[in-house]
Amino acid sequence: MFDEQPTLKLLFDQLGLDSDQASIDQFVESHQLSKGVMMHEADFWNDSQRDFIASHWRKDDDWSLVIDELSELLSHKP
Repeated sequence: MFDEQPTLKLLFDQLGLDSDQASIDQFVESHQLSKGVMMHEADFWNDSQRDFIASHWRKDDDWSLVIDELSELLSHKP
């Protein structure tokens, strides 16, 4: 069982991505969602990442807040 409060860093860890701030910033900068594309539908996720995102978002659990946060970051082009 996962007892820590989910954060963006922990989400990146769970997704198997580099989770230091510079890596998160670089990921957000280089992976933007097209208008109308839900985050779990983006083509830059592998099946495992997509399943994790979709399942926790549907459950509306603690992870869903961080998933929403990442979705917002990926929806704003600088």
